[in-house]
Amino acid sequence: MFSLRLLPVSALLVLFTGPGFAAEKPRPLMRDFMGLNTHTVQFKPELYAPVTRWVRDYHPLDWDTGKEPGNPTKFPKAQNGVDWGQLYGSWRKAGYGVNACIMFDNLDPKNWTDIPREAAAYGRAFATAFGPSAAQPVVQSIEIGNEPGKYDDATYRAIFEHMARGVREGDPKLRIATCAANLGKSGRYSKSVDLLAGLESLYDILNIHIYADLEPWPTFKKTYPEDPRTEFLTAVKHVLKWRADNAADKELWITEFGWDASTKPPKPTGDFAKWIGSNETQQAQWIVRGYLLFAALGVDRAYLYWFNDDDTPQMHGSSGLTRNYLPKPSFHAVAWLQRSLGEFRFSRVVREDATDCYAYEFVHGGDATKRVWAVWKPAGEETITHLPLENWTAVQSERMPLSADSPKQFPAIAKDGVLEAPAGGSPLFIWLEKR
Repeated sequence: MFSLRLLPVSALLVLFTGPGFAAEKPRPLMRDFMGLNTHTVQFKPELYAPVTRWVRDYHPLDWDTGKEPGNPTKFPKAQNGVDWGQLYGSWRKAGYGVNACIMFDNLDPKNWTDIPREAAAYGRAFATAFGPSAAQPVVQSIEIGNEPGKYDDATYRAIFEHMARGVREGDPKLRIATCAANLGKSGRYSKSVDLLAGLESLYDILNIHIYADLEPWPTFKKTYPEDPRTEFLTAVKHVLKWRADNAADKELWITEFGWDASTKPPKPTGDFAKWIGSNETQQAQWIVRGYLLFAALGVDRAYLYWFNDDDTPQMHGSSGLTRNYLPKPSFHAVAWLQRSLGEFRFSRVVREDATDCYAYEFVHGGDATKRVWAVWKPAGEETITHLPLENWTAVQSERMPLSADSPKQFPAIAKDGVLEAPAGGSPLFIWLEKR
């Protein structure tokens, strides 16, 4: 089980509340923004093609070296026989970009006997074998560590620095991401951004994990992404502000976010006896809205946790888009998001009012005369909202689907330059064209 948390941000940090405070640069198209977490041989690339073109793989370092990180690698194969060239190569042929998260969290730090030599050798070998300049270029980015909280700060910094130097030597085109980072002191599931001071040339991507946690143990209850009772969005804003002030040339990726949705009650005993998950409709709504919110904030990429589950009623046990490889409502919702907005990028906030609606504008990457408005209401009963159309004409509108059936069409009602639209928990997409 991958345990996932972002530490609370220091109350002393100034909160910047505007959605567009990141340094202005072209926003990514949604097809380049939406990612999905997966795990090695369990992934079925054909199945998930409708939802993403970017996958993040939990790549265990001990598969490559055994329990001793100093053991030489045998790339393209792992020590346990997995052929990474073949595996990642099949993903690439299916149209995916690959982000390999090198996990050493489960290895005892004492197993490293010569960190500068061992970490550099691994990074160099991995980049040479799989990076964009390799004979078999199958990996586009590498994360150095997932949630290495069992490592003290000095040890993690040493591993990061020397593995990153090895990666740069092996293939300078292979992009490097940090492990899960946080502002303030390091914690069990993330490392302080302060550890990166002086190593700016050795990473390209700042990486965070974020979940909409409302209650801790014993319920582990999560809530909707816009809920002001959580730090789900405020923490991201804080990190974006830190990035703008301290590492403006780096991208910010959210490599884990998501919600559970199980059809089963929790077991009556154990750590998760009082666990509370979301229902399947909420999971679908909150995931889609999470992607939209992150795109508006200025995040550069967001990877959803998780791809598949077996319907286990516990934290991170039912986070998949599929259940036993059968699509859940969230799968169909995210596929619709990708199909509808894949060629579009975030443009501006039209309205952001929790009592009325959120309305975000996305513009087509190749034709600025084509726009889509995403409209929803964070909580409460559905209401009718009115939005000024200015010089645009509404030509089509669809409500987020929960099944493989075609999305429900809604008549785009416009009168005197004002659009009338229903705003509820499931986003409504409205296609606009210039008058």
